[in-house]
Formats: sequence, C-alpha cells, structure tokens
Amino acid sequence: MNMFEIGRICLKTAGREAGKYCVIVKSMNDKFVLITGPKAATKVKRRRCNKEHLEPLVEKINIHSDASDTEILKVFEHEKIYDKLSIEKPDTVAIKAMKEEKAKKKSLVQTRKPRLRGGKSAAAKPQERKHKEPEKPKEKAPEKKAEKKVAKKHKPEKAKKATKPKHKKESKPAKKKAKVKKK
Repeated sequence: MNMFEIGRICLKTAGREAGKYCVIVKSMNDKFVLITGPKAATKVKRRRCNKEHLEPLVEKINIHSDASDTEILKVFEHEKIYDKLSIEKPDTVAIKAMKEEKAKKKSLVQTRKPRLRGGKSAAAKPQERKHKEPEKPKEKAPEKKAEKKVAKKHKPEKAKKATKPKHKKESKPAKKKAKVKKK
C-alpha cells in the first residue's frame, strides 16, 4: 500500500515548515511529491517536497490530482479536518489575500518581456540589435601624440642642467635657535 497517495495529509518533519500539516496534491516521481498546506490554513506553500521529509497521517481527503488550494479548503471544511487536526480555520480575509496574490503572480508572468544581455528588454529598442559598423578612429589623436613626443625630447635637456647628482646627499643647514635673555 502506498502511503504517499494524492489527498494524504502529512506532517512536515524538515525545513522551515517543519511541524506543520500539508496535503499531497501530486506524485512527481519515486522521491518527490507536490504538496500544499494550503497556505491560508497551515502556512505551507505549494511546492515540491522529498518523501523522506514527510510523515504520513491516517487522514486522507478525496481530491483530484493538481487540486487548487480553494478546492482543498472546501474539502477541509466539508470533512471537518480543522477539528480533527486542531488547525485554526482561516478567515475570509486570508482566503481573499491568497487569491489576490495568486492573480498578481499570474499577471506578472503574462506581462514579462524577454530580456537581453545587460538587462535591456527585447521589445524596448529593436534598432540596437542590428549590426553596427565600427566607428572610424579620430585623426586628431595621432597629432597630439606627436606633439607630446616632441615636448618630451626638449624637457630632458633642461632637466639635466638643473638636476643634481643623486649619489651626493646634501644635509640641510641646522637652524640655530636664538637664546632670548630674560630681564
């Protein structure tokens, strides 16, 4: 008998949601299942979970594969799961917030545009994606370099006359302090 079947209520034993109840919604493969709290009732998000991190309970509810959170909430109330597991029944405000959050995520997914490298949207500037010709180098730059080379040739001649040999160290004359006579 498979204990990890759709509709089985389990207790999470690992992770941030450890100690909370969840429902198996779908069997993914030999090691993983899709679970949900639902979030409005038990604060467990719909996510993939390792079977080793779940402790199956005796309770099982009748739901179909990939049932929505609102359907599971209705079944919880119909089969009195809140009383059996001593779970606090969510108020209507929490259920509405859950629905709004789901709708908001859905609208964000639909409005997203594909991104290019550099974080720019593909639809933003289609002209930039076209091949650009390389820019021609400026002609003024080589002239400036030539002028600098000429200037460098003249500077060392002046510098040689003014510089002192490095091997001789000159000591600065010590300043003598004038003694002030007190009267």
